[in-house]
Amino acid sequence: MSKDKSETEKKFETDSGIEIKEVYDTLSHPIEAPGKFPFLRGIKASGYRSKLWTMRQYAGFSTAEESNKRYHYLLKNGTTGLSVAFDLPTQIGFDSDHEMSDGEVGKSGVAIDTLKDIEILFDGIKLEDITTSMTINSTASILLAMYIALAKKQGADLKKISGTIQNDILKEYAARGTYIYPPTASMRIITDIFEYCSKEVPNWNTISISGYHIREAGSDSVQELAFTLANGKAYLKAAIDKGLDINVFAKRLSFFFNSHNNLLEEVSKFRAARRMWANITKELGATDERAMQLRFHTQTGGSTLTAQQPINNIIRVTIQAMAAVMGGTQSLHTNGYDEALALPTEEAARIAIRTQQIIAYESGVGDTVDPLGGSYYIEALTDEIERKAWEYIHKIDALGGSVKAIEEGFLQNEIAMSAYKYQNDIASGKKVIVGINKFVTEDKPHMNLLKVNDSVRAFQIDKLNKVKAERNNEQVVASLKKLKEAAQGNENLMPAILQAVECYASLGEIADTMRSVFGEFKG
Repeated sequence: MSKDKSETEKKFETDSGIEIKEVYDTLSHPIEAPGKFPFLRGIKASGYRSKLWTMRQYAGFSTAEESNKRYHYLLKNGTTGLSVAFDLPTQIGFDSDHEMSDGEVGKSGVAIDTLKDIEILFDGIKLEDITTSMTINSTASILLAMYIALAKKQGADLKKISGTIQNDILKEYAARGTYIYPPTASMRIITDIFEYCSKEVPNWNTISISGYHIREAGSDSVQELAFTLANGKAYLKAAIDKGLDINVFAKRLSFFFNSHNNLLEEVSKFRAARRMWANITKELGATDERAMQLRFHTQTGGSTLTAQQPINNIIRVTIQAMAAVMGGTQSLHTNGYDEALALPTEEAARIAIRTQQIIAYESGVGDTVDPLGGSYYIEALTDEIERKAWEYIHKIDALGGSVKAIEEGFLQNEIAMSAYKYQNDIASGKKVIVGINKFVTEDKPHMNLLKVNDSVRAFQIDKLNKVKAERNNEQVVASLKKLKEAAQGNENLMPAILQAVECYASLGEIADTMRSVFGEFKG
């Protein structure tokens, strides 16, 4: 039976434009064993057979008091690691009483002004018993110092506390925008964190190099991979230039990837990432295999969620979570189905964590390592994604590396063009989004949405004023003076930041002290 003309002429492509052949029936090279360099098939020989991925839920809204209730709810429902979302003022170094904070306090995450808020946020939670991921960048040093200060108050062994700060400022310049200081100063702060943590909190992951926000800004999967690893390469070089040992600090680097709906392309992307990073670190002098291993957290794609027919998002999130697991992620956050409309309700958060638990305990996909490894299509697609990603990295290297490429607008322009193409494909019907441009219904969802009350700002300001009235302000002034002197010189900034935090200096006061030395980046 012959195929009709329209079927034979139709071109099949992945979301990143890689043409898909009708049949794949060869392997271009032997497939290495899991746990062996270059770690294509996973960094552990046993995969999830010895330990499941960490099941995180990204949460934080309103006040520390309200977010603390959600954390206890998530832990009770089986979450094995916390992931903290901070509001916009906290992310860009403004206290809740700053004029720029008006209308934003507690909206996109939890509001944090002082160490007091962190104490409330983790009330009843022993930091030695959990891992915590904090999605924070320009103020990462301050939030990490607050976390360390609380751990000390709890009597925790700082050598045992573990977690991650995102701390990836390069993608902020390229894709997201929550930066404060110019690139050179930001890179100094980041490498200071590398150095400090390697000595004081050695189990802490000092950076989560993020492709997630690059993808959310409109990149395709190849660009996400290439730009993320190019940024990682820039961090490696900055730390090496500071005199740090790649075999020490590279063990504490982690990555943060997005997972979208094209399941097999996403699996291939994750596999290619491990092989590419292993070769990048080796090329820069790593000899310890643990320093060559790419460890990554995955979040399902926020930009893929639709406000129309929101229940469909449960299926989207399931596909994306399956891709992350079959791609070998170390930890995973699954989005709530209602997040295109508002912050997730408790019901949506519960369904999201149950999605991971059903995959873990009922699907069987974690019972063998790299379950799609050896598939003719998966191996060919992995190779092609890697080839195209290397092309981008070579272009970035030719421009002088990620910092220069960002300063010249190369990454931003590539992301913008990809986003434009994607929207055109949806508008033309070339790309089908169920409920958006096909299978559309007129029904509007009847849902209970979580809304943050505007009174949160007044509550936070009252709490901040109380802290300022009760603290030793002479100690605060002295600690901020010491921080300014450290910023003006070359010493590591983390001890001075920690001292200021422990005096209950506010996040805004600490950020402003560094602003007075480093200035602000205007973009």
